[in-house]
Amino acid sequence: MLRILLIGAAVLAAIVVALLAWAATKPDTFRVERSTLIDASPEAIYAEIEDFRRWRAWSPYEDKDPNLERSYSGAERGVGAQYAWQGDGNVGSGRMEIRDAVPASEIVIALEFTAPMEAHNTALFTMTPEAGATRLTWTMEGPSNLMFNVMSIFLDMDEMIGGDFETGLARMKSNLEQEAAS
Repeated sequence: MLRILLIGAAVLAAIVVALLAWAATKPDTFRVERSTLIDASPEAIYAEIEDFRRWRAWSPYEDKDPNLERSYSGAERGVGAQYAWQGDGNVGSGRMEIRDAVPASEIVIALEFTAPMEAHNTALFTMTPEAGATRLTWTMEGPSNLMFNVMSIFLDMDEMIGGDFETGLARMKSNLEQEAAS
């Protein structure tokens, strides 16, 4: 019986070591990106992103927790605008701040997640004129430490967050195109 327990412990230890070794070979950064073509001007799209109060109309995270607590500080919009949230396990808590912006072209946001785990990432929105419309690209990137890499063996970050980005982009597209049609 002792021999079986020792063999089982050795196998379990080997699996853990193999998973850690595999995780250690993964990149030290991650990147998730989605884009869509919106029949709206870059200026109209930029206005939806530079004002955090307007995110309630399109962000997929705004309706994941009906009791989400929000606060706004800093500049009203654009560089220096800040948004903090505290929610349930679906959205966690953290804060965002617009760190850089090129009107109607690009917005860079510093993301600080505090729960359910701490993370410091960057979100980037780019607006590029294309075929009489605007290509909006939403990117999130950040460091990927060993624990994150172990989790990524079992959970695909691109699939988890990418679907949310697709939802948000589709909502913004629908809102802006309906607004332009009326």
